Amino acid sequence: MKSSGTGSQTNSQVVDISSTRTPVVDSGIVPESRSDSGSPTLAVRNPTRNSRSVLKESSRKILCANTPVVILAGGKGTRLRPYTTVLPKPLMPVGQYPILEILLRQLADQGFRNVTLAVGHLAGIIQAYFKDGSDLGLDITYSYEATPLGTAGPLAKLPQTEHSTLVLNGDLLTNVNFGTIVRHHSECGAAATIGTKRRTETVQFGVIESEADGRITQYREKPNLDYLVSMGIYVFSPEVREFIPRRTKFDFPELVQALLANNKRVVGYETTAYWMDIGRPDDYEQANIDFPEMESLFLNQHVESKAVGTRV
Repeated sequence: MKSSGTGSQTNSQVVDISSTRTPVVDSGIVPESRSDSGSPTLAVRNPTRNSRSVLKESSRKILCANTPVVILAGGKGTRLRPYTTVLPKPLMPVGQYPILEILLRQLADQGFRNVTLAVGHLAGIIQAYFKDGSDLGLDITYSYEATPLGTAGPLAKLPQTEHSTLVLNGDLLTNVNFGTIVRHHSECGAAATIGTKRRTETVQFGVIESEADGRITQYREKPNLDYLVSMGIYVFSPEVREFIPRRTKFDFPELVQALLANNKRVVGYETTAYWMDIGRPDDYEQANIDFPEMESLFLNQHVESKAVGTRV
């Protein structure tokens, strides 16, 4: 399920920051230019604008540091068998990195610190690989599922927090800025925010529309369907916990329906950033084609993975 765009947000309320690089603070002086007379001049940037940019980035970093992250890493990855029979899906390699390592490095680079991995299938392998997260600059803890709890159920087991929680599927390949989504959630005052991606797919058949009596009213040959899909990226305010039953399998669609039924505000964050869910063989193959050519979009600098070398 691929999209390779990296442009601005189509959501009118926010602009997506695809790059995770921290702005560079400079003196406000740009390289010399030439005046109309040909004499060299110095152009002075607007220091107020620079200061605002730095403050905004600093504010976002603080917000990220205070936001706990939960990554769902307990699925069996049945669509990727036989590989996932012996290797948990979050450790499936994309380029030289396990997919979950890419995600964790991005979180650390963006300023997040506290991560809980909700694990189940082959949990010991995941914990042996990432340990406490200190190699990545993170504090990683583990929440174990003896029986599958669905996508939302694991959240009921976590300690209460006064901050909103960022929740991610553990098989995402994206360059979206998670801190921007958290900030958007905070500014909207929503109970839940869902990261969304617009997809257009071509139906591989001629599509017919008809009346109840069988009379055909429309015939379209292989039409395109345009719709929004969930990216597996969510932000939940603390109040959402009361809608999640404990020790019961409970999925995100059920949670969203419960929130809407109780008149809670649920908003979407639409992005044009690159996004791929590697859960299907075709998408996993495409991710491995894209990643080597686009590595700088996902990671700020090349680093050796623990799987093949020494972490730096």
